[in-house]
Amino acid sequence: MARIAGINIPQNKLVHIGLTYIYGIGDKFSQQICSSLEIPRAKRVNELTDEEILKIREYIDQNFAIAIAGKKLTPTKK
Repeated sequence: MARIAGINIPQNKLVHIGLTYIYGIGDKFSQQICSSLEIPRAKRVNELTDEEILKIREYIDQNFAIAIAGKKLTPTKK
């Protein structure tokens, strides 16, 4: 299971759908992440390589400020 920003992303979902499980990342930002990293729309989370998962983590870390307040994630666009 891919763990990104402290969230376990479901394996059977498409990547751009799975990213929306991260609080504050909706359809717009998930599409932006996938297009920036050249991840195909039809790719599923369980098909991601370790390198692709790392790229997604780094992209989110660089482009979004995610502060953990208790159990709630509060992202803001940098």
